[in-house]
Amino acid sequence: MIKDVLTHARTRMDAAVEDCRRKLAAVRTGRASPSLLDQITIEYYGTPMPLTQLAQVHAPEPTLLTVQPYDPSLLSVIERAILTSDLGLTPSNDGRIIRIPIPPLTEERRRQLAKVVGEIAEDHRTAVRNIRRDANERLKKMCKDKLISEDDERRALEEVQKLTDAAIERINELAKKKEEELLGR
Repeated sequence: MIKDVLTHARTRMDAAVEDCRRKLAAVRTGRASPSLLDQITIEYYGTPMPLTQLAQVHAPEPTLLTVQPYDPSLLSVIERAILTSDLGLTPSNDGRIIRIPIPPLTEERRRQLAKVVGEIAEDHRTAVRNIRRDANERLKKMCKDKLISEDDERRALEEVQKLTDAAIERINELAKKKEEELLGR
């Protein structure tokens, strides 16, 4: 039973770290990256779908993204979605493909994005701590209900803390890398 609690906590913490990695990848740096457009969804036959399922996204140059829709009739819809997103990008299309120039970031914008990176990391650290709290509560309840001994509970609580520390360390490393990428250190 302790193993189930630990496995469940580890799985949830790994998911939180992976979600942090995805969200940080979507934060814009000075280079063009197809993951910049990951959060953009397009209304397709009444269903919101991720842009990546409706088009090929490439970064042929460090300062340019190209989007080639599988269905050419979506060209203007995709262009409008990119324009109205909070990415601050201005796409242009030639009737077949959308080109999105990635302007260099100003120092002020870099600092704002570094704050966003910090907020994303803190949200995910909080999520990991909440997972720890849930696992600890389950272990304490198991001990109270005499399903496990106090020694087993203590060892399991230590194991949960080790999992927590490892997950938070991975989140901190991801955030540090992204900040360095943004601030050019």
